[in-house]
Amino acid sequence: MASFISSLSPDSDALAVFVNENYTYKDKNGVLSKTALQKINSFLRILKSKKKEDEIISFDISEKQKCFIVKVKNKYENFFPEELGGRFFSDLKKAKGLEKIDLYMDSLDFDKKKLVNFFSEFCLGFNLKSYTFDKYKTINKEKINKKIVLKIITSHKEKMMKDSKYYEAIKEGVFLSRDLVSEPPNVLNPKKYTEEIKKLTKLGLKVEILNEAKLKKLGMNSLLGVGQGSENETFLVIIKWNGAKNNFGKPLAFVGKGVCFDTGGISLKPARFMEEMKYDMGGSAVVVGLMKSFALRKAKVNAVGVVGLVENMPDGNAQRPGDIVKSYSGKTIEVLNTDAEGRLVLADALTYTEEKFKPKFIIDLATLTGAIIMALGDEYAGLFSNDDELSKNIFKASENVNEKVWRLPLHKNYDKLMNSPIADVQNINYAGGAGSITAAQFLQRFILKKTPWAHLDIAGTAFSKKAASLNPGGATGFGVRLLNNLVKEYYE
Repeated sequence: MASFISSLSPDSDALAVFVNENYTYKDKNGVLSKTALQKINSFLRILKSKKKEDEIISFDISEKQKCFIVKVKNKYENFFPEELGGRFFSDLKKAKGLEKIDLYMDSLDFDKKKLVNFFSEFCLGFNLKSYTFDKYKTINKEKINKKIVLKIITSHKEKMMKDSKYYEAIKEGVFLSRDLVSEPPNVLNPKKYTEEIKKLTKLGLKVEILNEAKLKKLGMNSLLGVGQGSENETFLVIIKWNGAKNNFGKPLAFVGKGVCFDTGGISLKPARFMEEMKYDMGGSAVVVGLMKSFALRKAKVNAVGVVGLVENMPDGNAQRPGDIVKSYSGKTIEVLNTDAEGRLVLADALTYTEEKFKPKFIIDLATLTGAIIMALGDEYAGLFSNDDELSKNIFKASENVNEKVWRLPLHKNYDKLMNSPIADVQNINYAGGAGSITAAQFLQRFILKKTPWAHLDIAGTAFSKKAASLNPGGATGFGVRLLNNLVKEYYE
């Protein structure tokens, strides 16, 4: 979290001055020296004459201090302060040796509300881009762990502190999601995962863990079948946040696929890139991170997160292609492909969540299909829903934070492709393409009481090998900011 000051730090390595699109600014607090003012004004005249389009440009203000000119658009159309903050972090890292940075917030001629909002989001982007997962590094540890310290020069300290706590809660949720996804599978097995979730009880969340004995008693054979080839136990974990009232009734429900490692089972995946299948619990990590954000920011909402934690391995006891299991819903499933296991996890979790909590809506997240990557790449998550209003709200929330989703259709004709000749449903469609759609059609069959439901297929967005505006590469935490914004804007 940044600290807030009223004047320049004597030991700062760099000063950032924020200017508008015309390269003008104000020294409202009189914090700049005459020398600094002269150099900044001279540099701005050069930029203006050359019509530079760069948003961030630096020059040496003295032998010991750099100055960054950060150009800010007056309107927020197609402009996200978070992404500017992420770019600023990247520029600082490239400059090297810069550890203490002063941001002159009041140099922008915005009204107080817009100014505070801009800088809160700017700092969130800066922090999200600064994420590292280096706990297993042993060489040059001190160098790796060096952090950049931000100090914000502002006359709106109180309001900034309040807003920064809110955005810090979001950052912590995203970082937890990224941490969980980044953990190696020999460390984060389902049992260890439950222990990580239990730590959240310190924040006021209630956690209930259903082990295999309880799952068998409940009849969650669809979930259990996925894990029967693994030595690691299978779990269903329920996380509750009661922030609106004492009565927990009608919560918002979030369900996540938590396959801690996915070999494909007997339908074994190719060896190349199989190591990436530690990311197959990305949907559950978003749910866990989101619930942490709710608790940290004391969200005025009742919410429940449900995650199915399992490992999909091949051994003599593993589920076979052709097996039939009876799900928690009572419906029977023919398992044609053991690598279409995420939907088997979610089937029981969805029905249980709907029956147990009678929620206002259910949103599930899963790294479910390779087909969604073929359709949307890593730019958009696939959105499927039985409810137009919920779908519309998710889409608007996605635009608000630039975590993009695209709605794809559900239709009874696709549903026919999932009918099994010997059971109620089969777990994969071999006949008619539309892999992501038919996977969603499968899930929809386990929403039994017409509860508003949406499915987010995040197979393309949960992890990225390349760096992005808010992510250094690797686990992204995609979905935490999106769903937090959804709740804040429409349901809180």
